[in-house]
Amino acid sequence: MLRTLDIVLIVVMTAAATVTYTIKHKAENKLEDVRSLDAQIKLEEDTIDLLRADWALLTQPNRLDRLVQAYDKDLQLVPTDPTQLAHPEELPMLKADVPPPEEKDSKGKKKAAPAVASSDSQKTDEISTGSVAR
Repeated sequence: MLRTLDIVLIVVMTAAATVTYTIKHKAENKLEDVRSLDAQIKLEEDTIDLLRADWALLTQPNRLDRLVQAYDKDLQLVPTDPTQLAHPEELPMLKADVPPPEEKDSKGKKKAAPAVASSDSQKTDEISTGSVAR
């Protein structure tokens, strides 16, 4: 009886050691993956910082002014008029966003708009756009 118990305990101990080693190995592999991802993230952050610095250098007003003066004859650039700038609310609406026209009955009260409005009654091309010149 003693030998059977010893063999069972040795098998259990060997199985436990195998499971422990497997878990340790998987944890080390995950740690290696995490370190690799950390290195990739650091590289991407460094690249972003470098690109931001490059963008700041390229968009310096005095540099752009020198380029405009150097290539003035080729580009023929002119300053933008304030009336050329538009706000989003000044842009024409999409046909789907145009509210249906309100109709009035003979007494001057508003009637409910038809469920499906015809495309002839909605003219989105004639919508006023504020300061945007056409």
